[in-house]
Amino acid sequence: MSRSGAGVACGVAAYVVWGAFPLYWPLLEPAGAVEILAHRIVWSALFMSLAVLALRRGARLRALVTDRRRLALLAVAAVVITVNWGGYIWGVNNGRVVEASLGYFINPLVTVLMGVLLLGERLRPRQWVALGMAALAVLVLTIDYGHPPWLALMLAFSFGTYGLAKKKADTGAIESLAVETALLAPFAGAYLGWLVATGASQFGAQGPAHALLFATTGIVTAVPLVLFGAAATRVSMVGLGLLQYLAPILQFALGVFWFGEDMPAGRWVGFGLVWLALALFTAEMVSHRRRQLALTAGASAV
Repeated sequence: MSRSGAGVACGVAAYVVWGAFPLYWPLLEPAGAVEILAHRIVWSALFMSLAVLALRRGARLRALVTDRRRLALLAVAAVVITVNWGGYIWGVNNGRVVEASLGYFINPLVTVLMGVLLLGERLRPRQWVALGMAALAVLVLTIDYGHPPWLALMLAFSFGTYGLAKKKADTGAIESLAVETALLAPFAGAYLGWLVATGASQFGAQGPAHALLFATTGIVTAVPLVLFGAAATRVSMVGLGLLQYLAPILQFALGVFWFGEDMPAGRWVGFGLVWLALALFTAEMVSHRRRQLALTAGASAV
């Protein structure tokens, strides 16, 4: 298999795992979303510590934690990814898989909007049209739901903020996730200890198989990130941009066809507008990339 082919395979695998998460989190019930989140953090911290040792990334990790700027950025990333993880787990386990998928559909557009508002980036005309269509979709969904789609907006903006913090930190996926989970683990561990002390913990209460599932939260967190990291070095940004829609498509399909969540006409209209906005955004991205490559090739030929 070629290098690019292997990259695509890794990318597809990563997004399929993320897309299948709605099937995984309900397996940890009757634990609540906060308990599941705390276990995910603790087990991810343990798994990432082992990964750092196995891959001999200790020197990189030490350099990272002594860099105050990067450490501060990863602290911000840790806080917002906690909000993102917790919100997503809560949504999936409370019958809101479709709305959660909406958050990841609009995330690319939210990321672009944050670039304009926070980084002073300039948008091309068709990108503005795509953002306008997304805003109209949110309005339609607000009318349909009777309130703004808060879960979707929270997931999109928290993950967009996470991506921005990671971009600014500019460090490896393994080391950065190890630092993020290490920063959060003491708080998560304290909460789990409190649950045990008060007799409210579900860990082990449903049998050894259920307890083992808690331990796998670290694996299912880290493995797709490693796969994504492998894809990112082998696949073009346009390719990654197209692959990222796999996860919300799978989540949406699971919400509608597996969990049987309600999709009235207004909701279909709202999602349809989002998909049209994404189609326009993606087509513009691909077209712009081709123009840039053509200009580069032309300049090289002169």
